Amino acid sequence: MPAMYILRCSDATYYVGSTWDVESRLWQHQNGEGAAYTRRRRPVELVYSEEYESIAAAFVREKQVQGWSRAKREALIRGDYAEIKRLGRSSRGDLSGK
Repeated sequence: MPAMYILRCSDATYYVGSTWDVESRLWQHQNGEGAAYTRRRRPVELVYSEEYESIAAAFVREKQVQGWSRAKREALIRGDYAEIKRLGRSSRGDLSGK
């Protein structure tokens, strides 16, 4: 199922991506076959994901979350929607994650 996902890297940074299969993509990141960014920051940990009906929708969400501050990403990971709202609405104001 298409998804947007967030990884926490070994240096405590976050990587945001989208994929058809989170489990397979996580394996790729862990084994140095993912993005160059995560290759240098292994191991990585999956800390958040959202499923979508289409890869296009997952990609749109990926780009949205990539533009967020660290604090806003961490609020999303915690499921703290009030904090996301406090930190500023997303471009569409969609806080549901879908």
